[in-house]
Amino acid sequence: MSTRTLYDLDLSGNCYKIRLMLSMFGLEYERITVDTRMGETQTQEFKRLNPRGQIPVLVDDETTIWDSMAILVYLARRYGDRKWLPVDGLDEARVMQWLAVSENELLYGLARARAVLKLGRPFDLEQCQREAATGLEVMEARLGNWEWLAMAHPTIADIACYPYVSVAREGDVSLEPYPAVRAWLKRVAALSGWLPMID
Repeated sequence: MSTRTLYDLDLSGNCYKIRLMLSMFGLEYERITVDTRMGETQTQEFKRLNPRGQIPVLVDDETTIWDSMAILVYLARRYGDRKWLPVDGLDEARVMQWLAVSENELLYGLARARAVLKLGRPFDLEQCQREAATGLEVMEARLGNWEWLAMAHPTIADIACYPYVSVAREGDVSLEPYPAVRAWLKRVAALSGWLPMID
């Protein structure tokens, strides 16, 4: 019987990605809240788990994985079927392209715009919103012709991109111009095991 512990924070979209994937795989785990706002990721004890001082961190038996993308890859390979992360080189690359979007336009755009308004972080809100629009336009172009981002079925690319798009309004970014993105959000929310960011 394996034991899993997720170090996370309910407000974090990157942590939500992992909770979502764990739920969709039906994997039980213990949650330990680590509040970045209180400096709890910068303690010596926490940095033994992740020297970067960031959440999420997943401890799976004796294995410790940090970084949301790395954890998604680990979970898909260990517990998912090949649909979630294909082994074919080209298909895997297509998934990785969208993981890059999640960690660039969506992070520097949507996530940071939300951080300005929700957490008082000192980013340039207008610049973040412009970056967000760039990422959403790329997604809209893809999802206008496809139901899912990387393949003809859900992959970890969809899980990686979903959280900050789903709370775009919290960064004062409207999804009204992106009907295909809005339809995709509904498809993700209809997947078995879906759960909201904050219960």
